[in-house]
Amino acid sequence: MEPALREGDRLLVRRATPDRVRPGDIVVLRIRLRPQGEVYGATAEALPPAETAHDVEALPPDWTLLVKRAIAVPGDPVPRDRAPALAAVPEPRVPDDALVVLGDNPTLSWDSRDYGYVRPGQLVGVALRRLPLRTPHTPAEHSARPTPGA
Repeated sequence: MEPALREGDRLLVRRATPDRVRPGDIVVLRIRLRPQGEVYGATAEALPPAETAHDVEALPPDWTLLVKRAIAVPGDPVPRDRAPALAAVPEPRVPDDALVVLGDNPTLSWDSRDYGYVRPGQLVGVALRRLPLRTPHTPAEHSARPTPGA
């Protein structure tokens, strides 16, 4: 997702269904990997919706998280020109249970150009904002303030 996001950025994410996503929203997806490390297409099996942050952190080893930008949401025209994997779909509009997503860096991104629609079981939620990077806690002996007048 560079340049908008960089590796290691932390995001505050609100759980969502496809009907709550708007074009331009940054979304987090859970995608299952094939044994050789490739990602299954959007029609493959999906995990049940994540209820808590722990559900996302506790992904099975053959699943991964992806961060992408939604470019078409339910009811929008199918962007066949921007997502070749959707060139042959029969419907003129994105189905009610689907999204079309792209990464911001097209030369490196693996997205709807390759696998087509994203389905509800793959959507974790919408990124609300980037969180500050974690900093190590300062030990107590170094964080004590000087006593006034001492």
